[in-house]
Amino acid sequence: MEAVSIVLILLVAVVASSAISRMLPWALPTPLVQIALGAIIGSIADLRVALDPELFLLLFLPPLLFLDGWRIPKDELLKDVSTVFELALGLVLLTVVGVGFFIDWMIPAMPLAVCFALAAVVSPTDPIAVSAIAARVPIPRRMMHILEGESLLNDASGLVCLRFAVAAALTGSFSAGAASLSFLWLAAGGLAVGAAVTLGVTRAKAWISQRFGEDTGSQILISLLIPFAAYILAEHLHCSGILAAVAAGVTMTFAEISRQALPATRMRRNSVWDTIQFSLNGIIFVLLGEQLPGIVAAAEQTVRITGHTDPWWLGIYVFSIMAALAALRFAWVWVSFRLTLLRAKGDVAYRRPEWRLIAAMSVAGVRGAITLAGVLTIPLTLSDGTAFPARDLAIFLAAGVIITSLVVASIGLPLLLRGLDMPAEPSRQAEEDRARVAAAHAAIKAVENTQHRLGKGRKDVDVYAVAGTRIMDLYRERIDSRAQDGGLQSQMQVYTKIDRDLRLAGLKAERDTIFRLAREREIGSAVAQKLIRELDLLEIRYR
Repeated sequence: MEAVSIVLILLVAVVASSAISRMLPWALPTPLVQIALGAIIGSIADLRVALDPELFLLLFLPPLLFLDGWRIPKDELLKDVSTVFELALGLVLLTVVGVGFFIDWMIPAMPLAVCFALAAVVSPTDPIAVSAIAARVPIPRRMMHILEGESLLNDASGLVCLRFAVAAALTGSFSAGAASLSFLWLAAGGLAVGAAVTLGVTRAKAWISQRFGEDTGSQILISLLIPFAAYILAEHLHCSGILAAVAAGVTMTFAEISRQALPATRMRRNSVWDTIQFSLNGIIFVLLGEQLPGIVAAAEQTVRITGHTDPWWLGIYVFSIMAALAALRFAWVWVSFRLTLLRAKGDVAYRRPEWRLIAAMSVAGVRGAITLAGVLTIPLTLSDGTAFPARDLAIFLAAGVIITSLVVASIGLPLLLRGLDMPAEPSRQAEEDRARVAAAHAAIKAVENTQHRLGKGRKDVDVYAVAGTRIMDLYRERIDSRAQDGGLQSQMQVYTKIDRDLRLAGLKAERDTIFRLAREREIGSAVAQKLIRELDLLEIRYR
């Protein structure tokens, strides 16, 4: 009963944090509000949630990484794949080594393996936190795609490095050769398991659906189980469950293209996954706030070993780590952009980026849910049963880096992006127009064939002809609107906007009338729900 109450309290805090962040007159990131609410709940309710590292890792990371891999735009990622890999792999390794040795020099009380573990968990970035920060200052599309791709890959690489560092702390030894072979097995095995699980499940699901029909609820549940299945199977085979979850998500995109689900399934599944993502990210930050008082108290005891009794030293440690992370990221982004320019030499589409763009990419390296989830998975004890050295200090420093990076980005990112002259991005309007025209031609052909088939031999064949002509005219109008050039196309765009505004006004009037009829008991609730759903779908289409 107590566990259920804790979960409900955390979910209520997540909902409240979203409302509070929208009410505030300034752009305060939602994660910061969630951390503050968690600290208030922890001090008032005294929950003291005991977090099992392995259980925490299993519950939170697989679905979040799976969803990131599923939803990231693959084509956009491939356009900047070299830059993404430079940031996600090269920068992570540099961060683990450079920041790890820096922490070891700054905090002698923390063993070197634990320093590397801390550096590994603060290396992944969080694009969701960046999006929340820049809600009032739009992030350029290409920049956001690079950040999303970097986050997807550095989540996996950072957490794999964490695994090696924890293993070194538990065993007291580390072999570079053995670690390299182990990394190859972890990476290759994890990627293979994730892809195989998704392909196997989706093929079996498609085979059953084709022969026996599709049930929307079971399809959604299967999508929720895939990341856990991939993670658990990979861990059972001693591969990387983290990479398996990422690979499962990436494979899900291509599996969905070849084996389509019902429209209702896709819509409801997207809503469910949006809720899962919102809830898990929020709960992680609320838990951070709830754990902060205990983490601070335990961290102060660890710092005393170094001879520092003033709690301000904790803040000095956090800001020093943040400065090291920022310096490494700025230098790496600058080098990465220079390499991109050298590779694109002779291409007039590329030009030297402004320093503000490099600074914005550096500031956008916000740490978030994955960092917190990773540091909370550090074991409680060593192999001999003794307490894991400096675990509480590592958790505090990781939490401090998360909070500091959120504050710095919430202040600096809007300033850097406002009025920034970004390199030109290619328009996708022509690509979209081609797809719409091709789909409309296919639809006209299908409507015409179906009209002839249904009306063949019937006396009321004129009714089918009239209905088919009316529907085909709608598709021909779409083709004409996309095929025009110059002034005619601009005029058609104006017409489309006016048409959309008028349709939305009509839909609003319809919805208000249906609600009024339902309140006055002139129609039943079932009829009202059906009509409102139809209107909602139409409004989503026009918006």
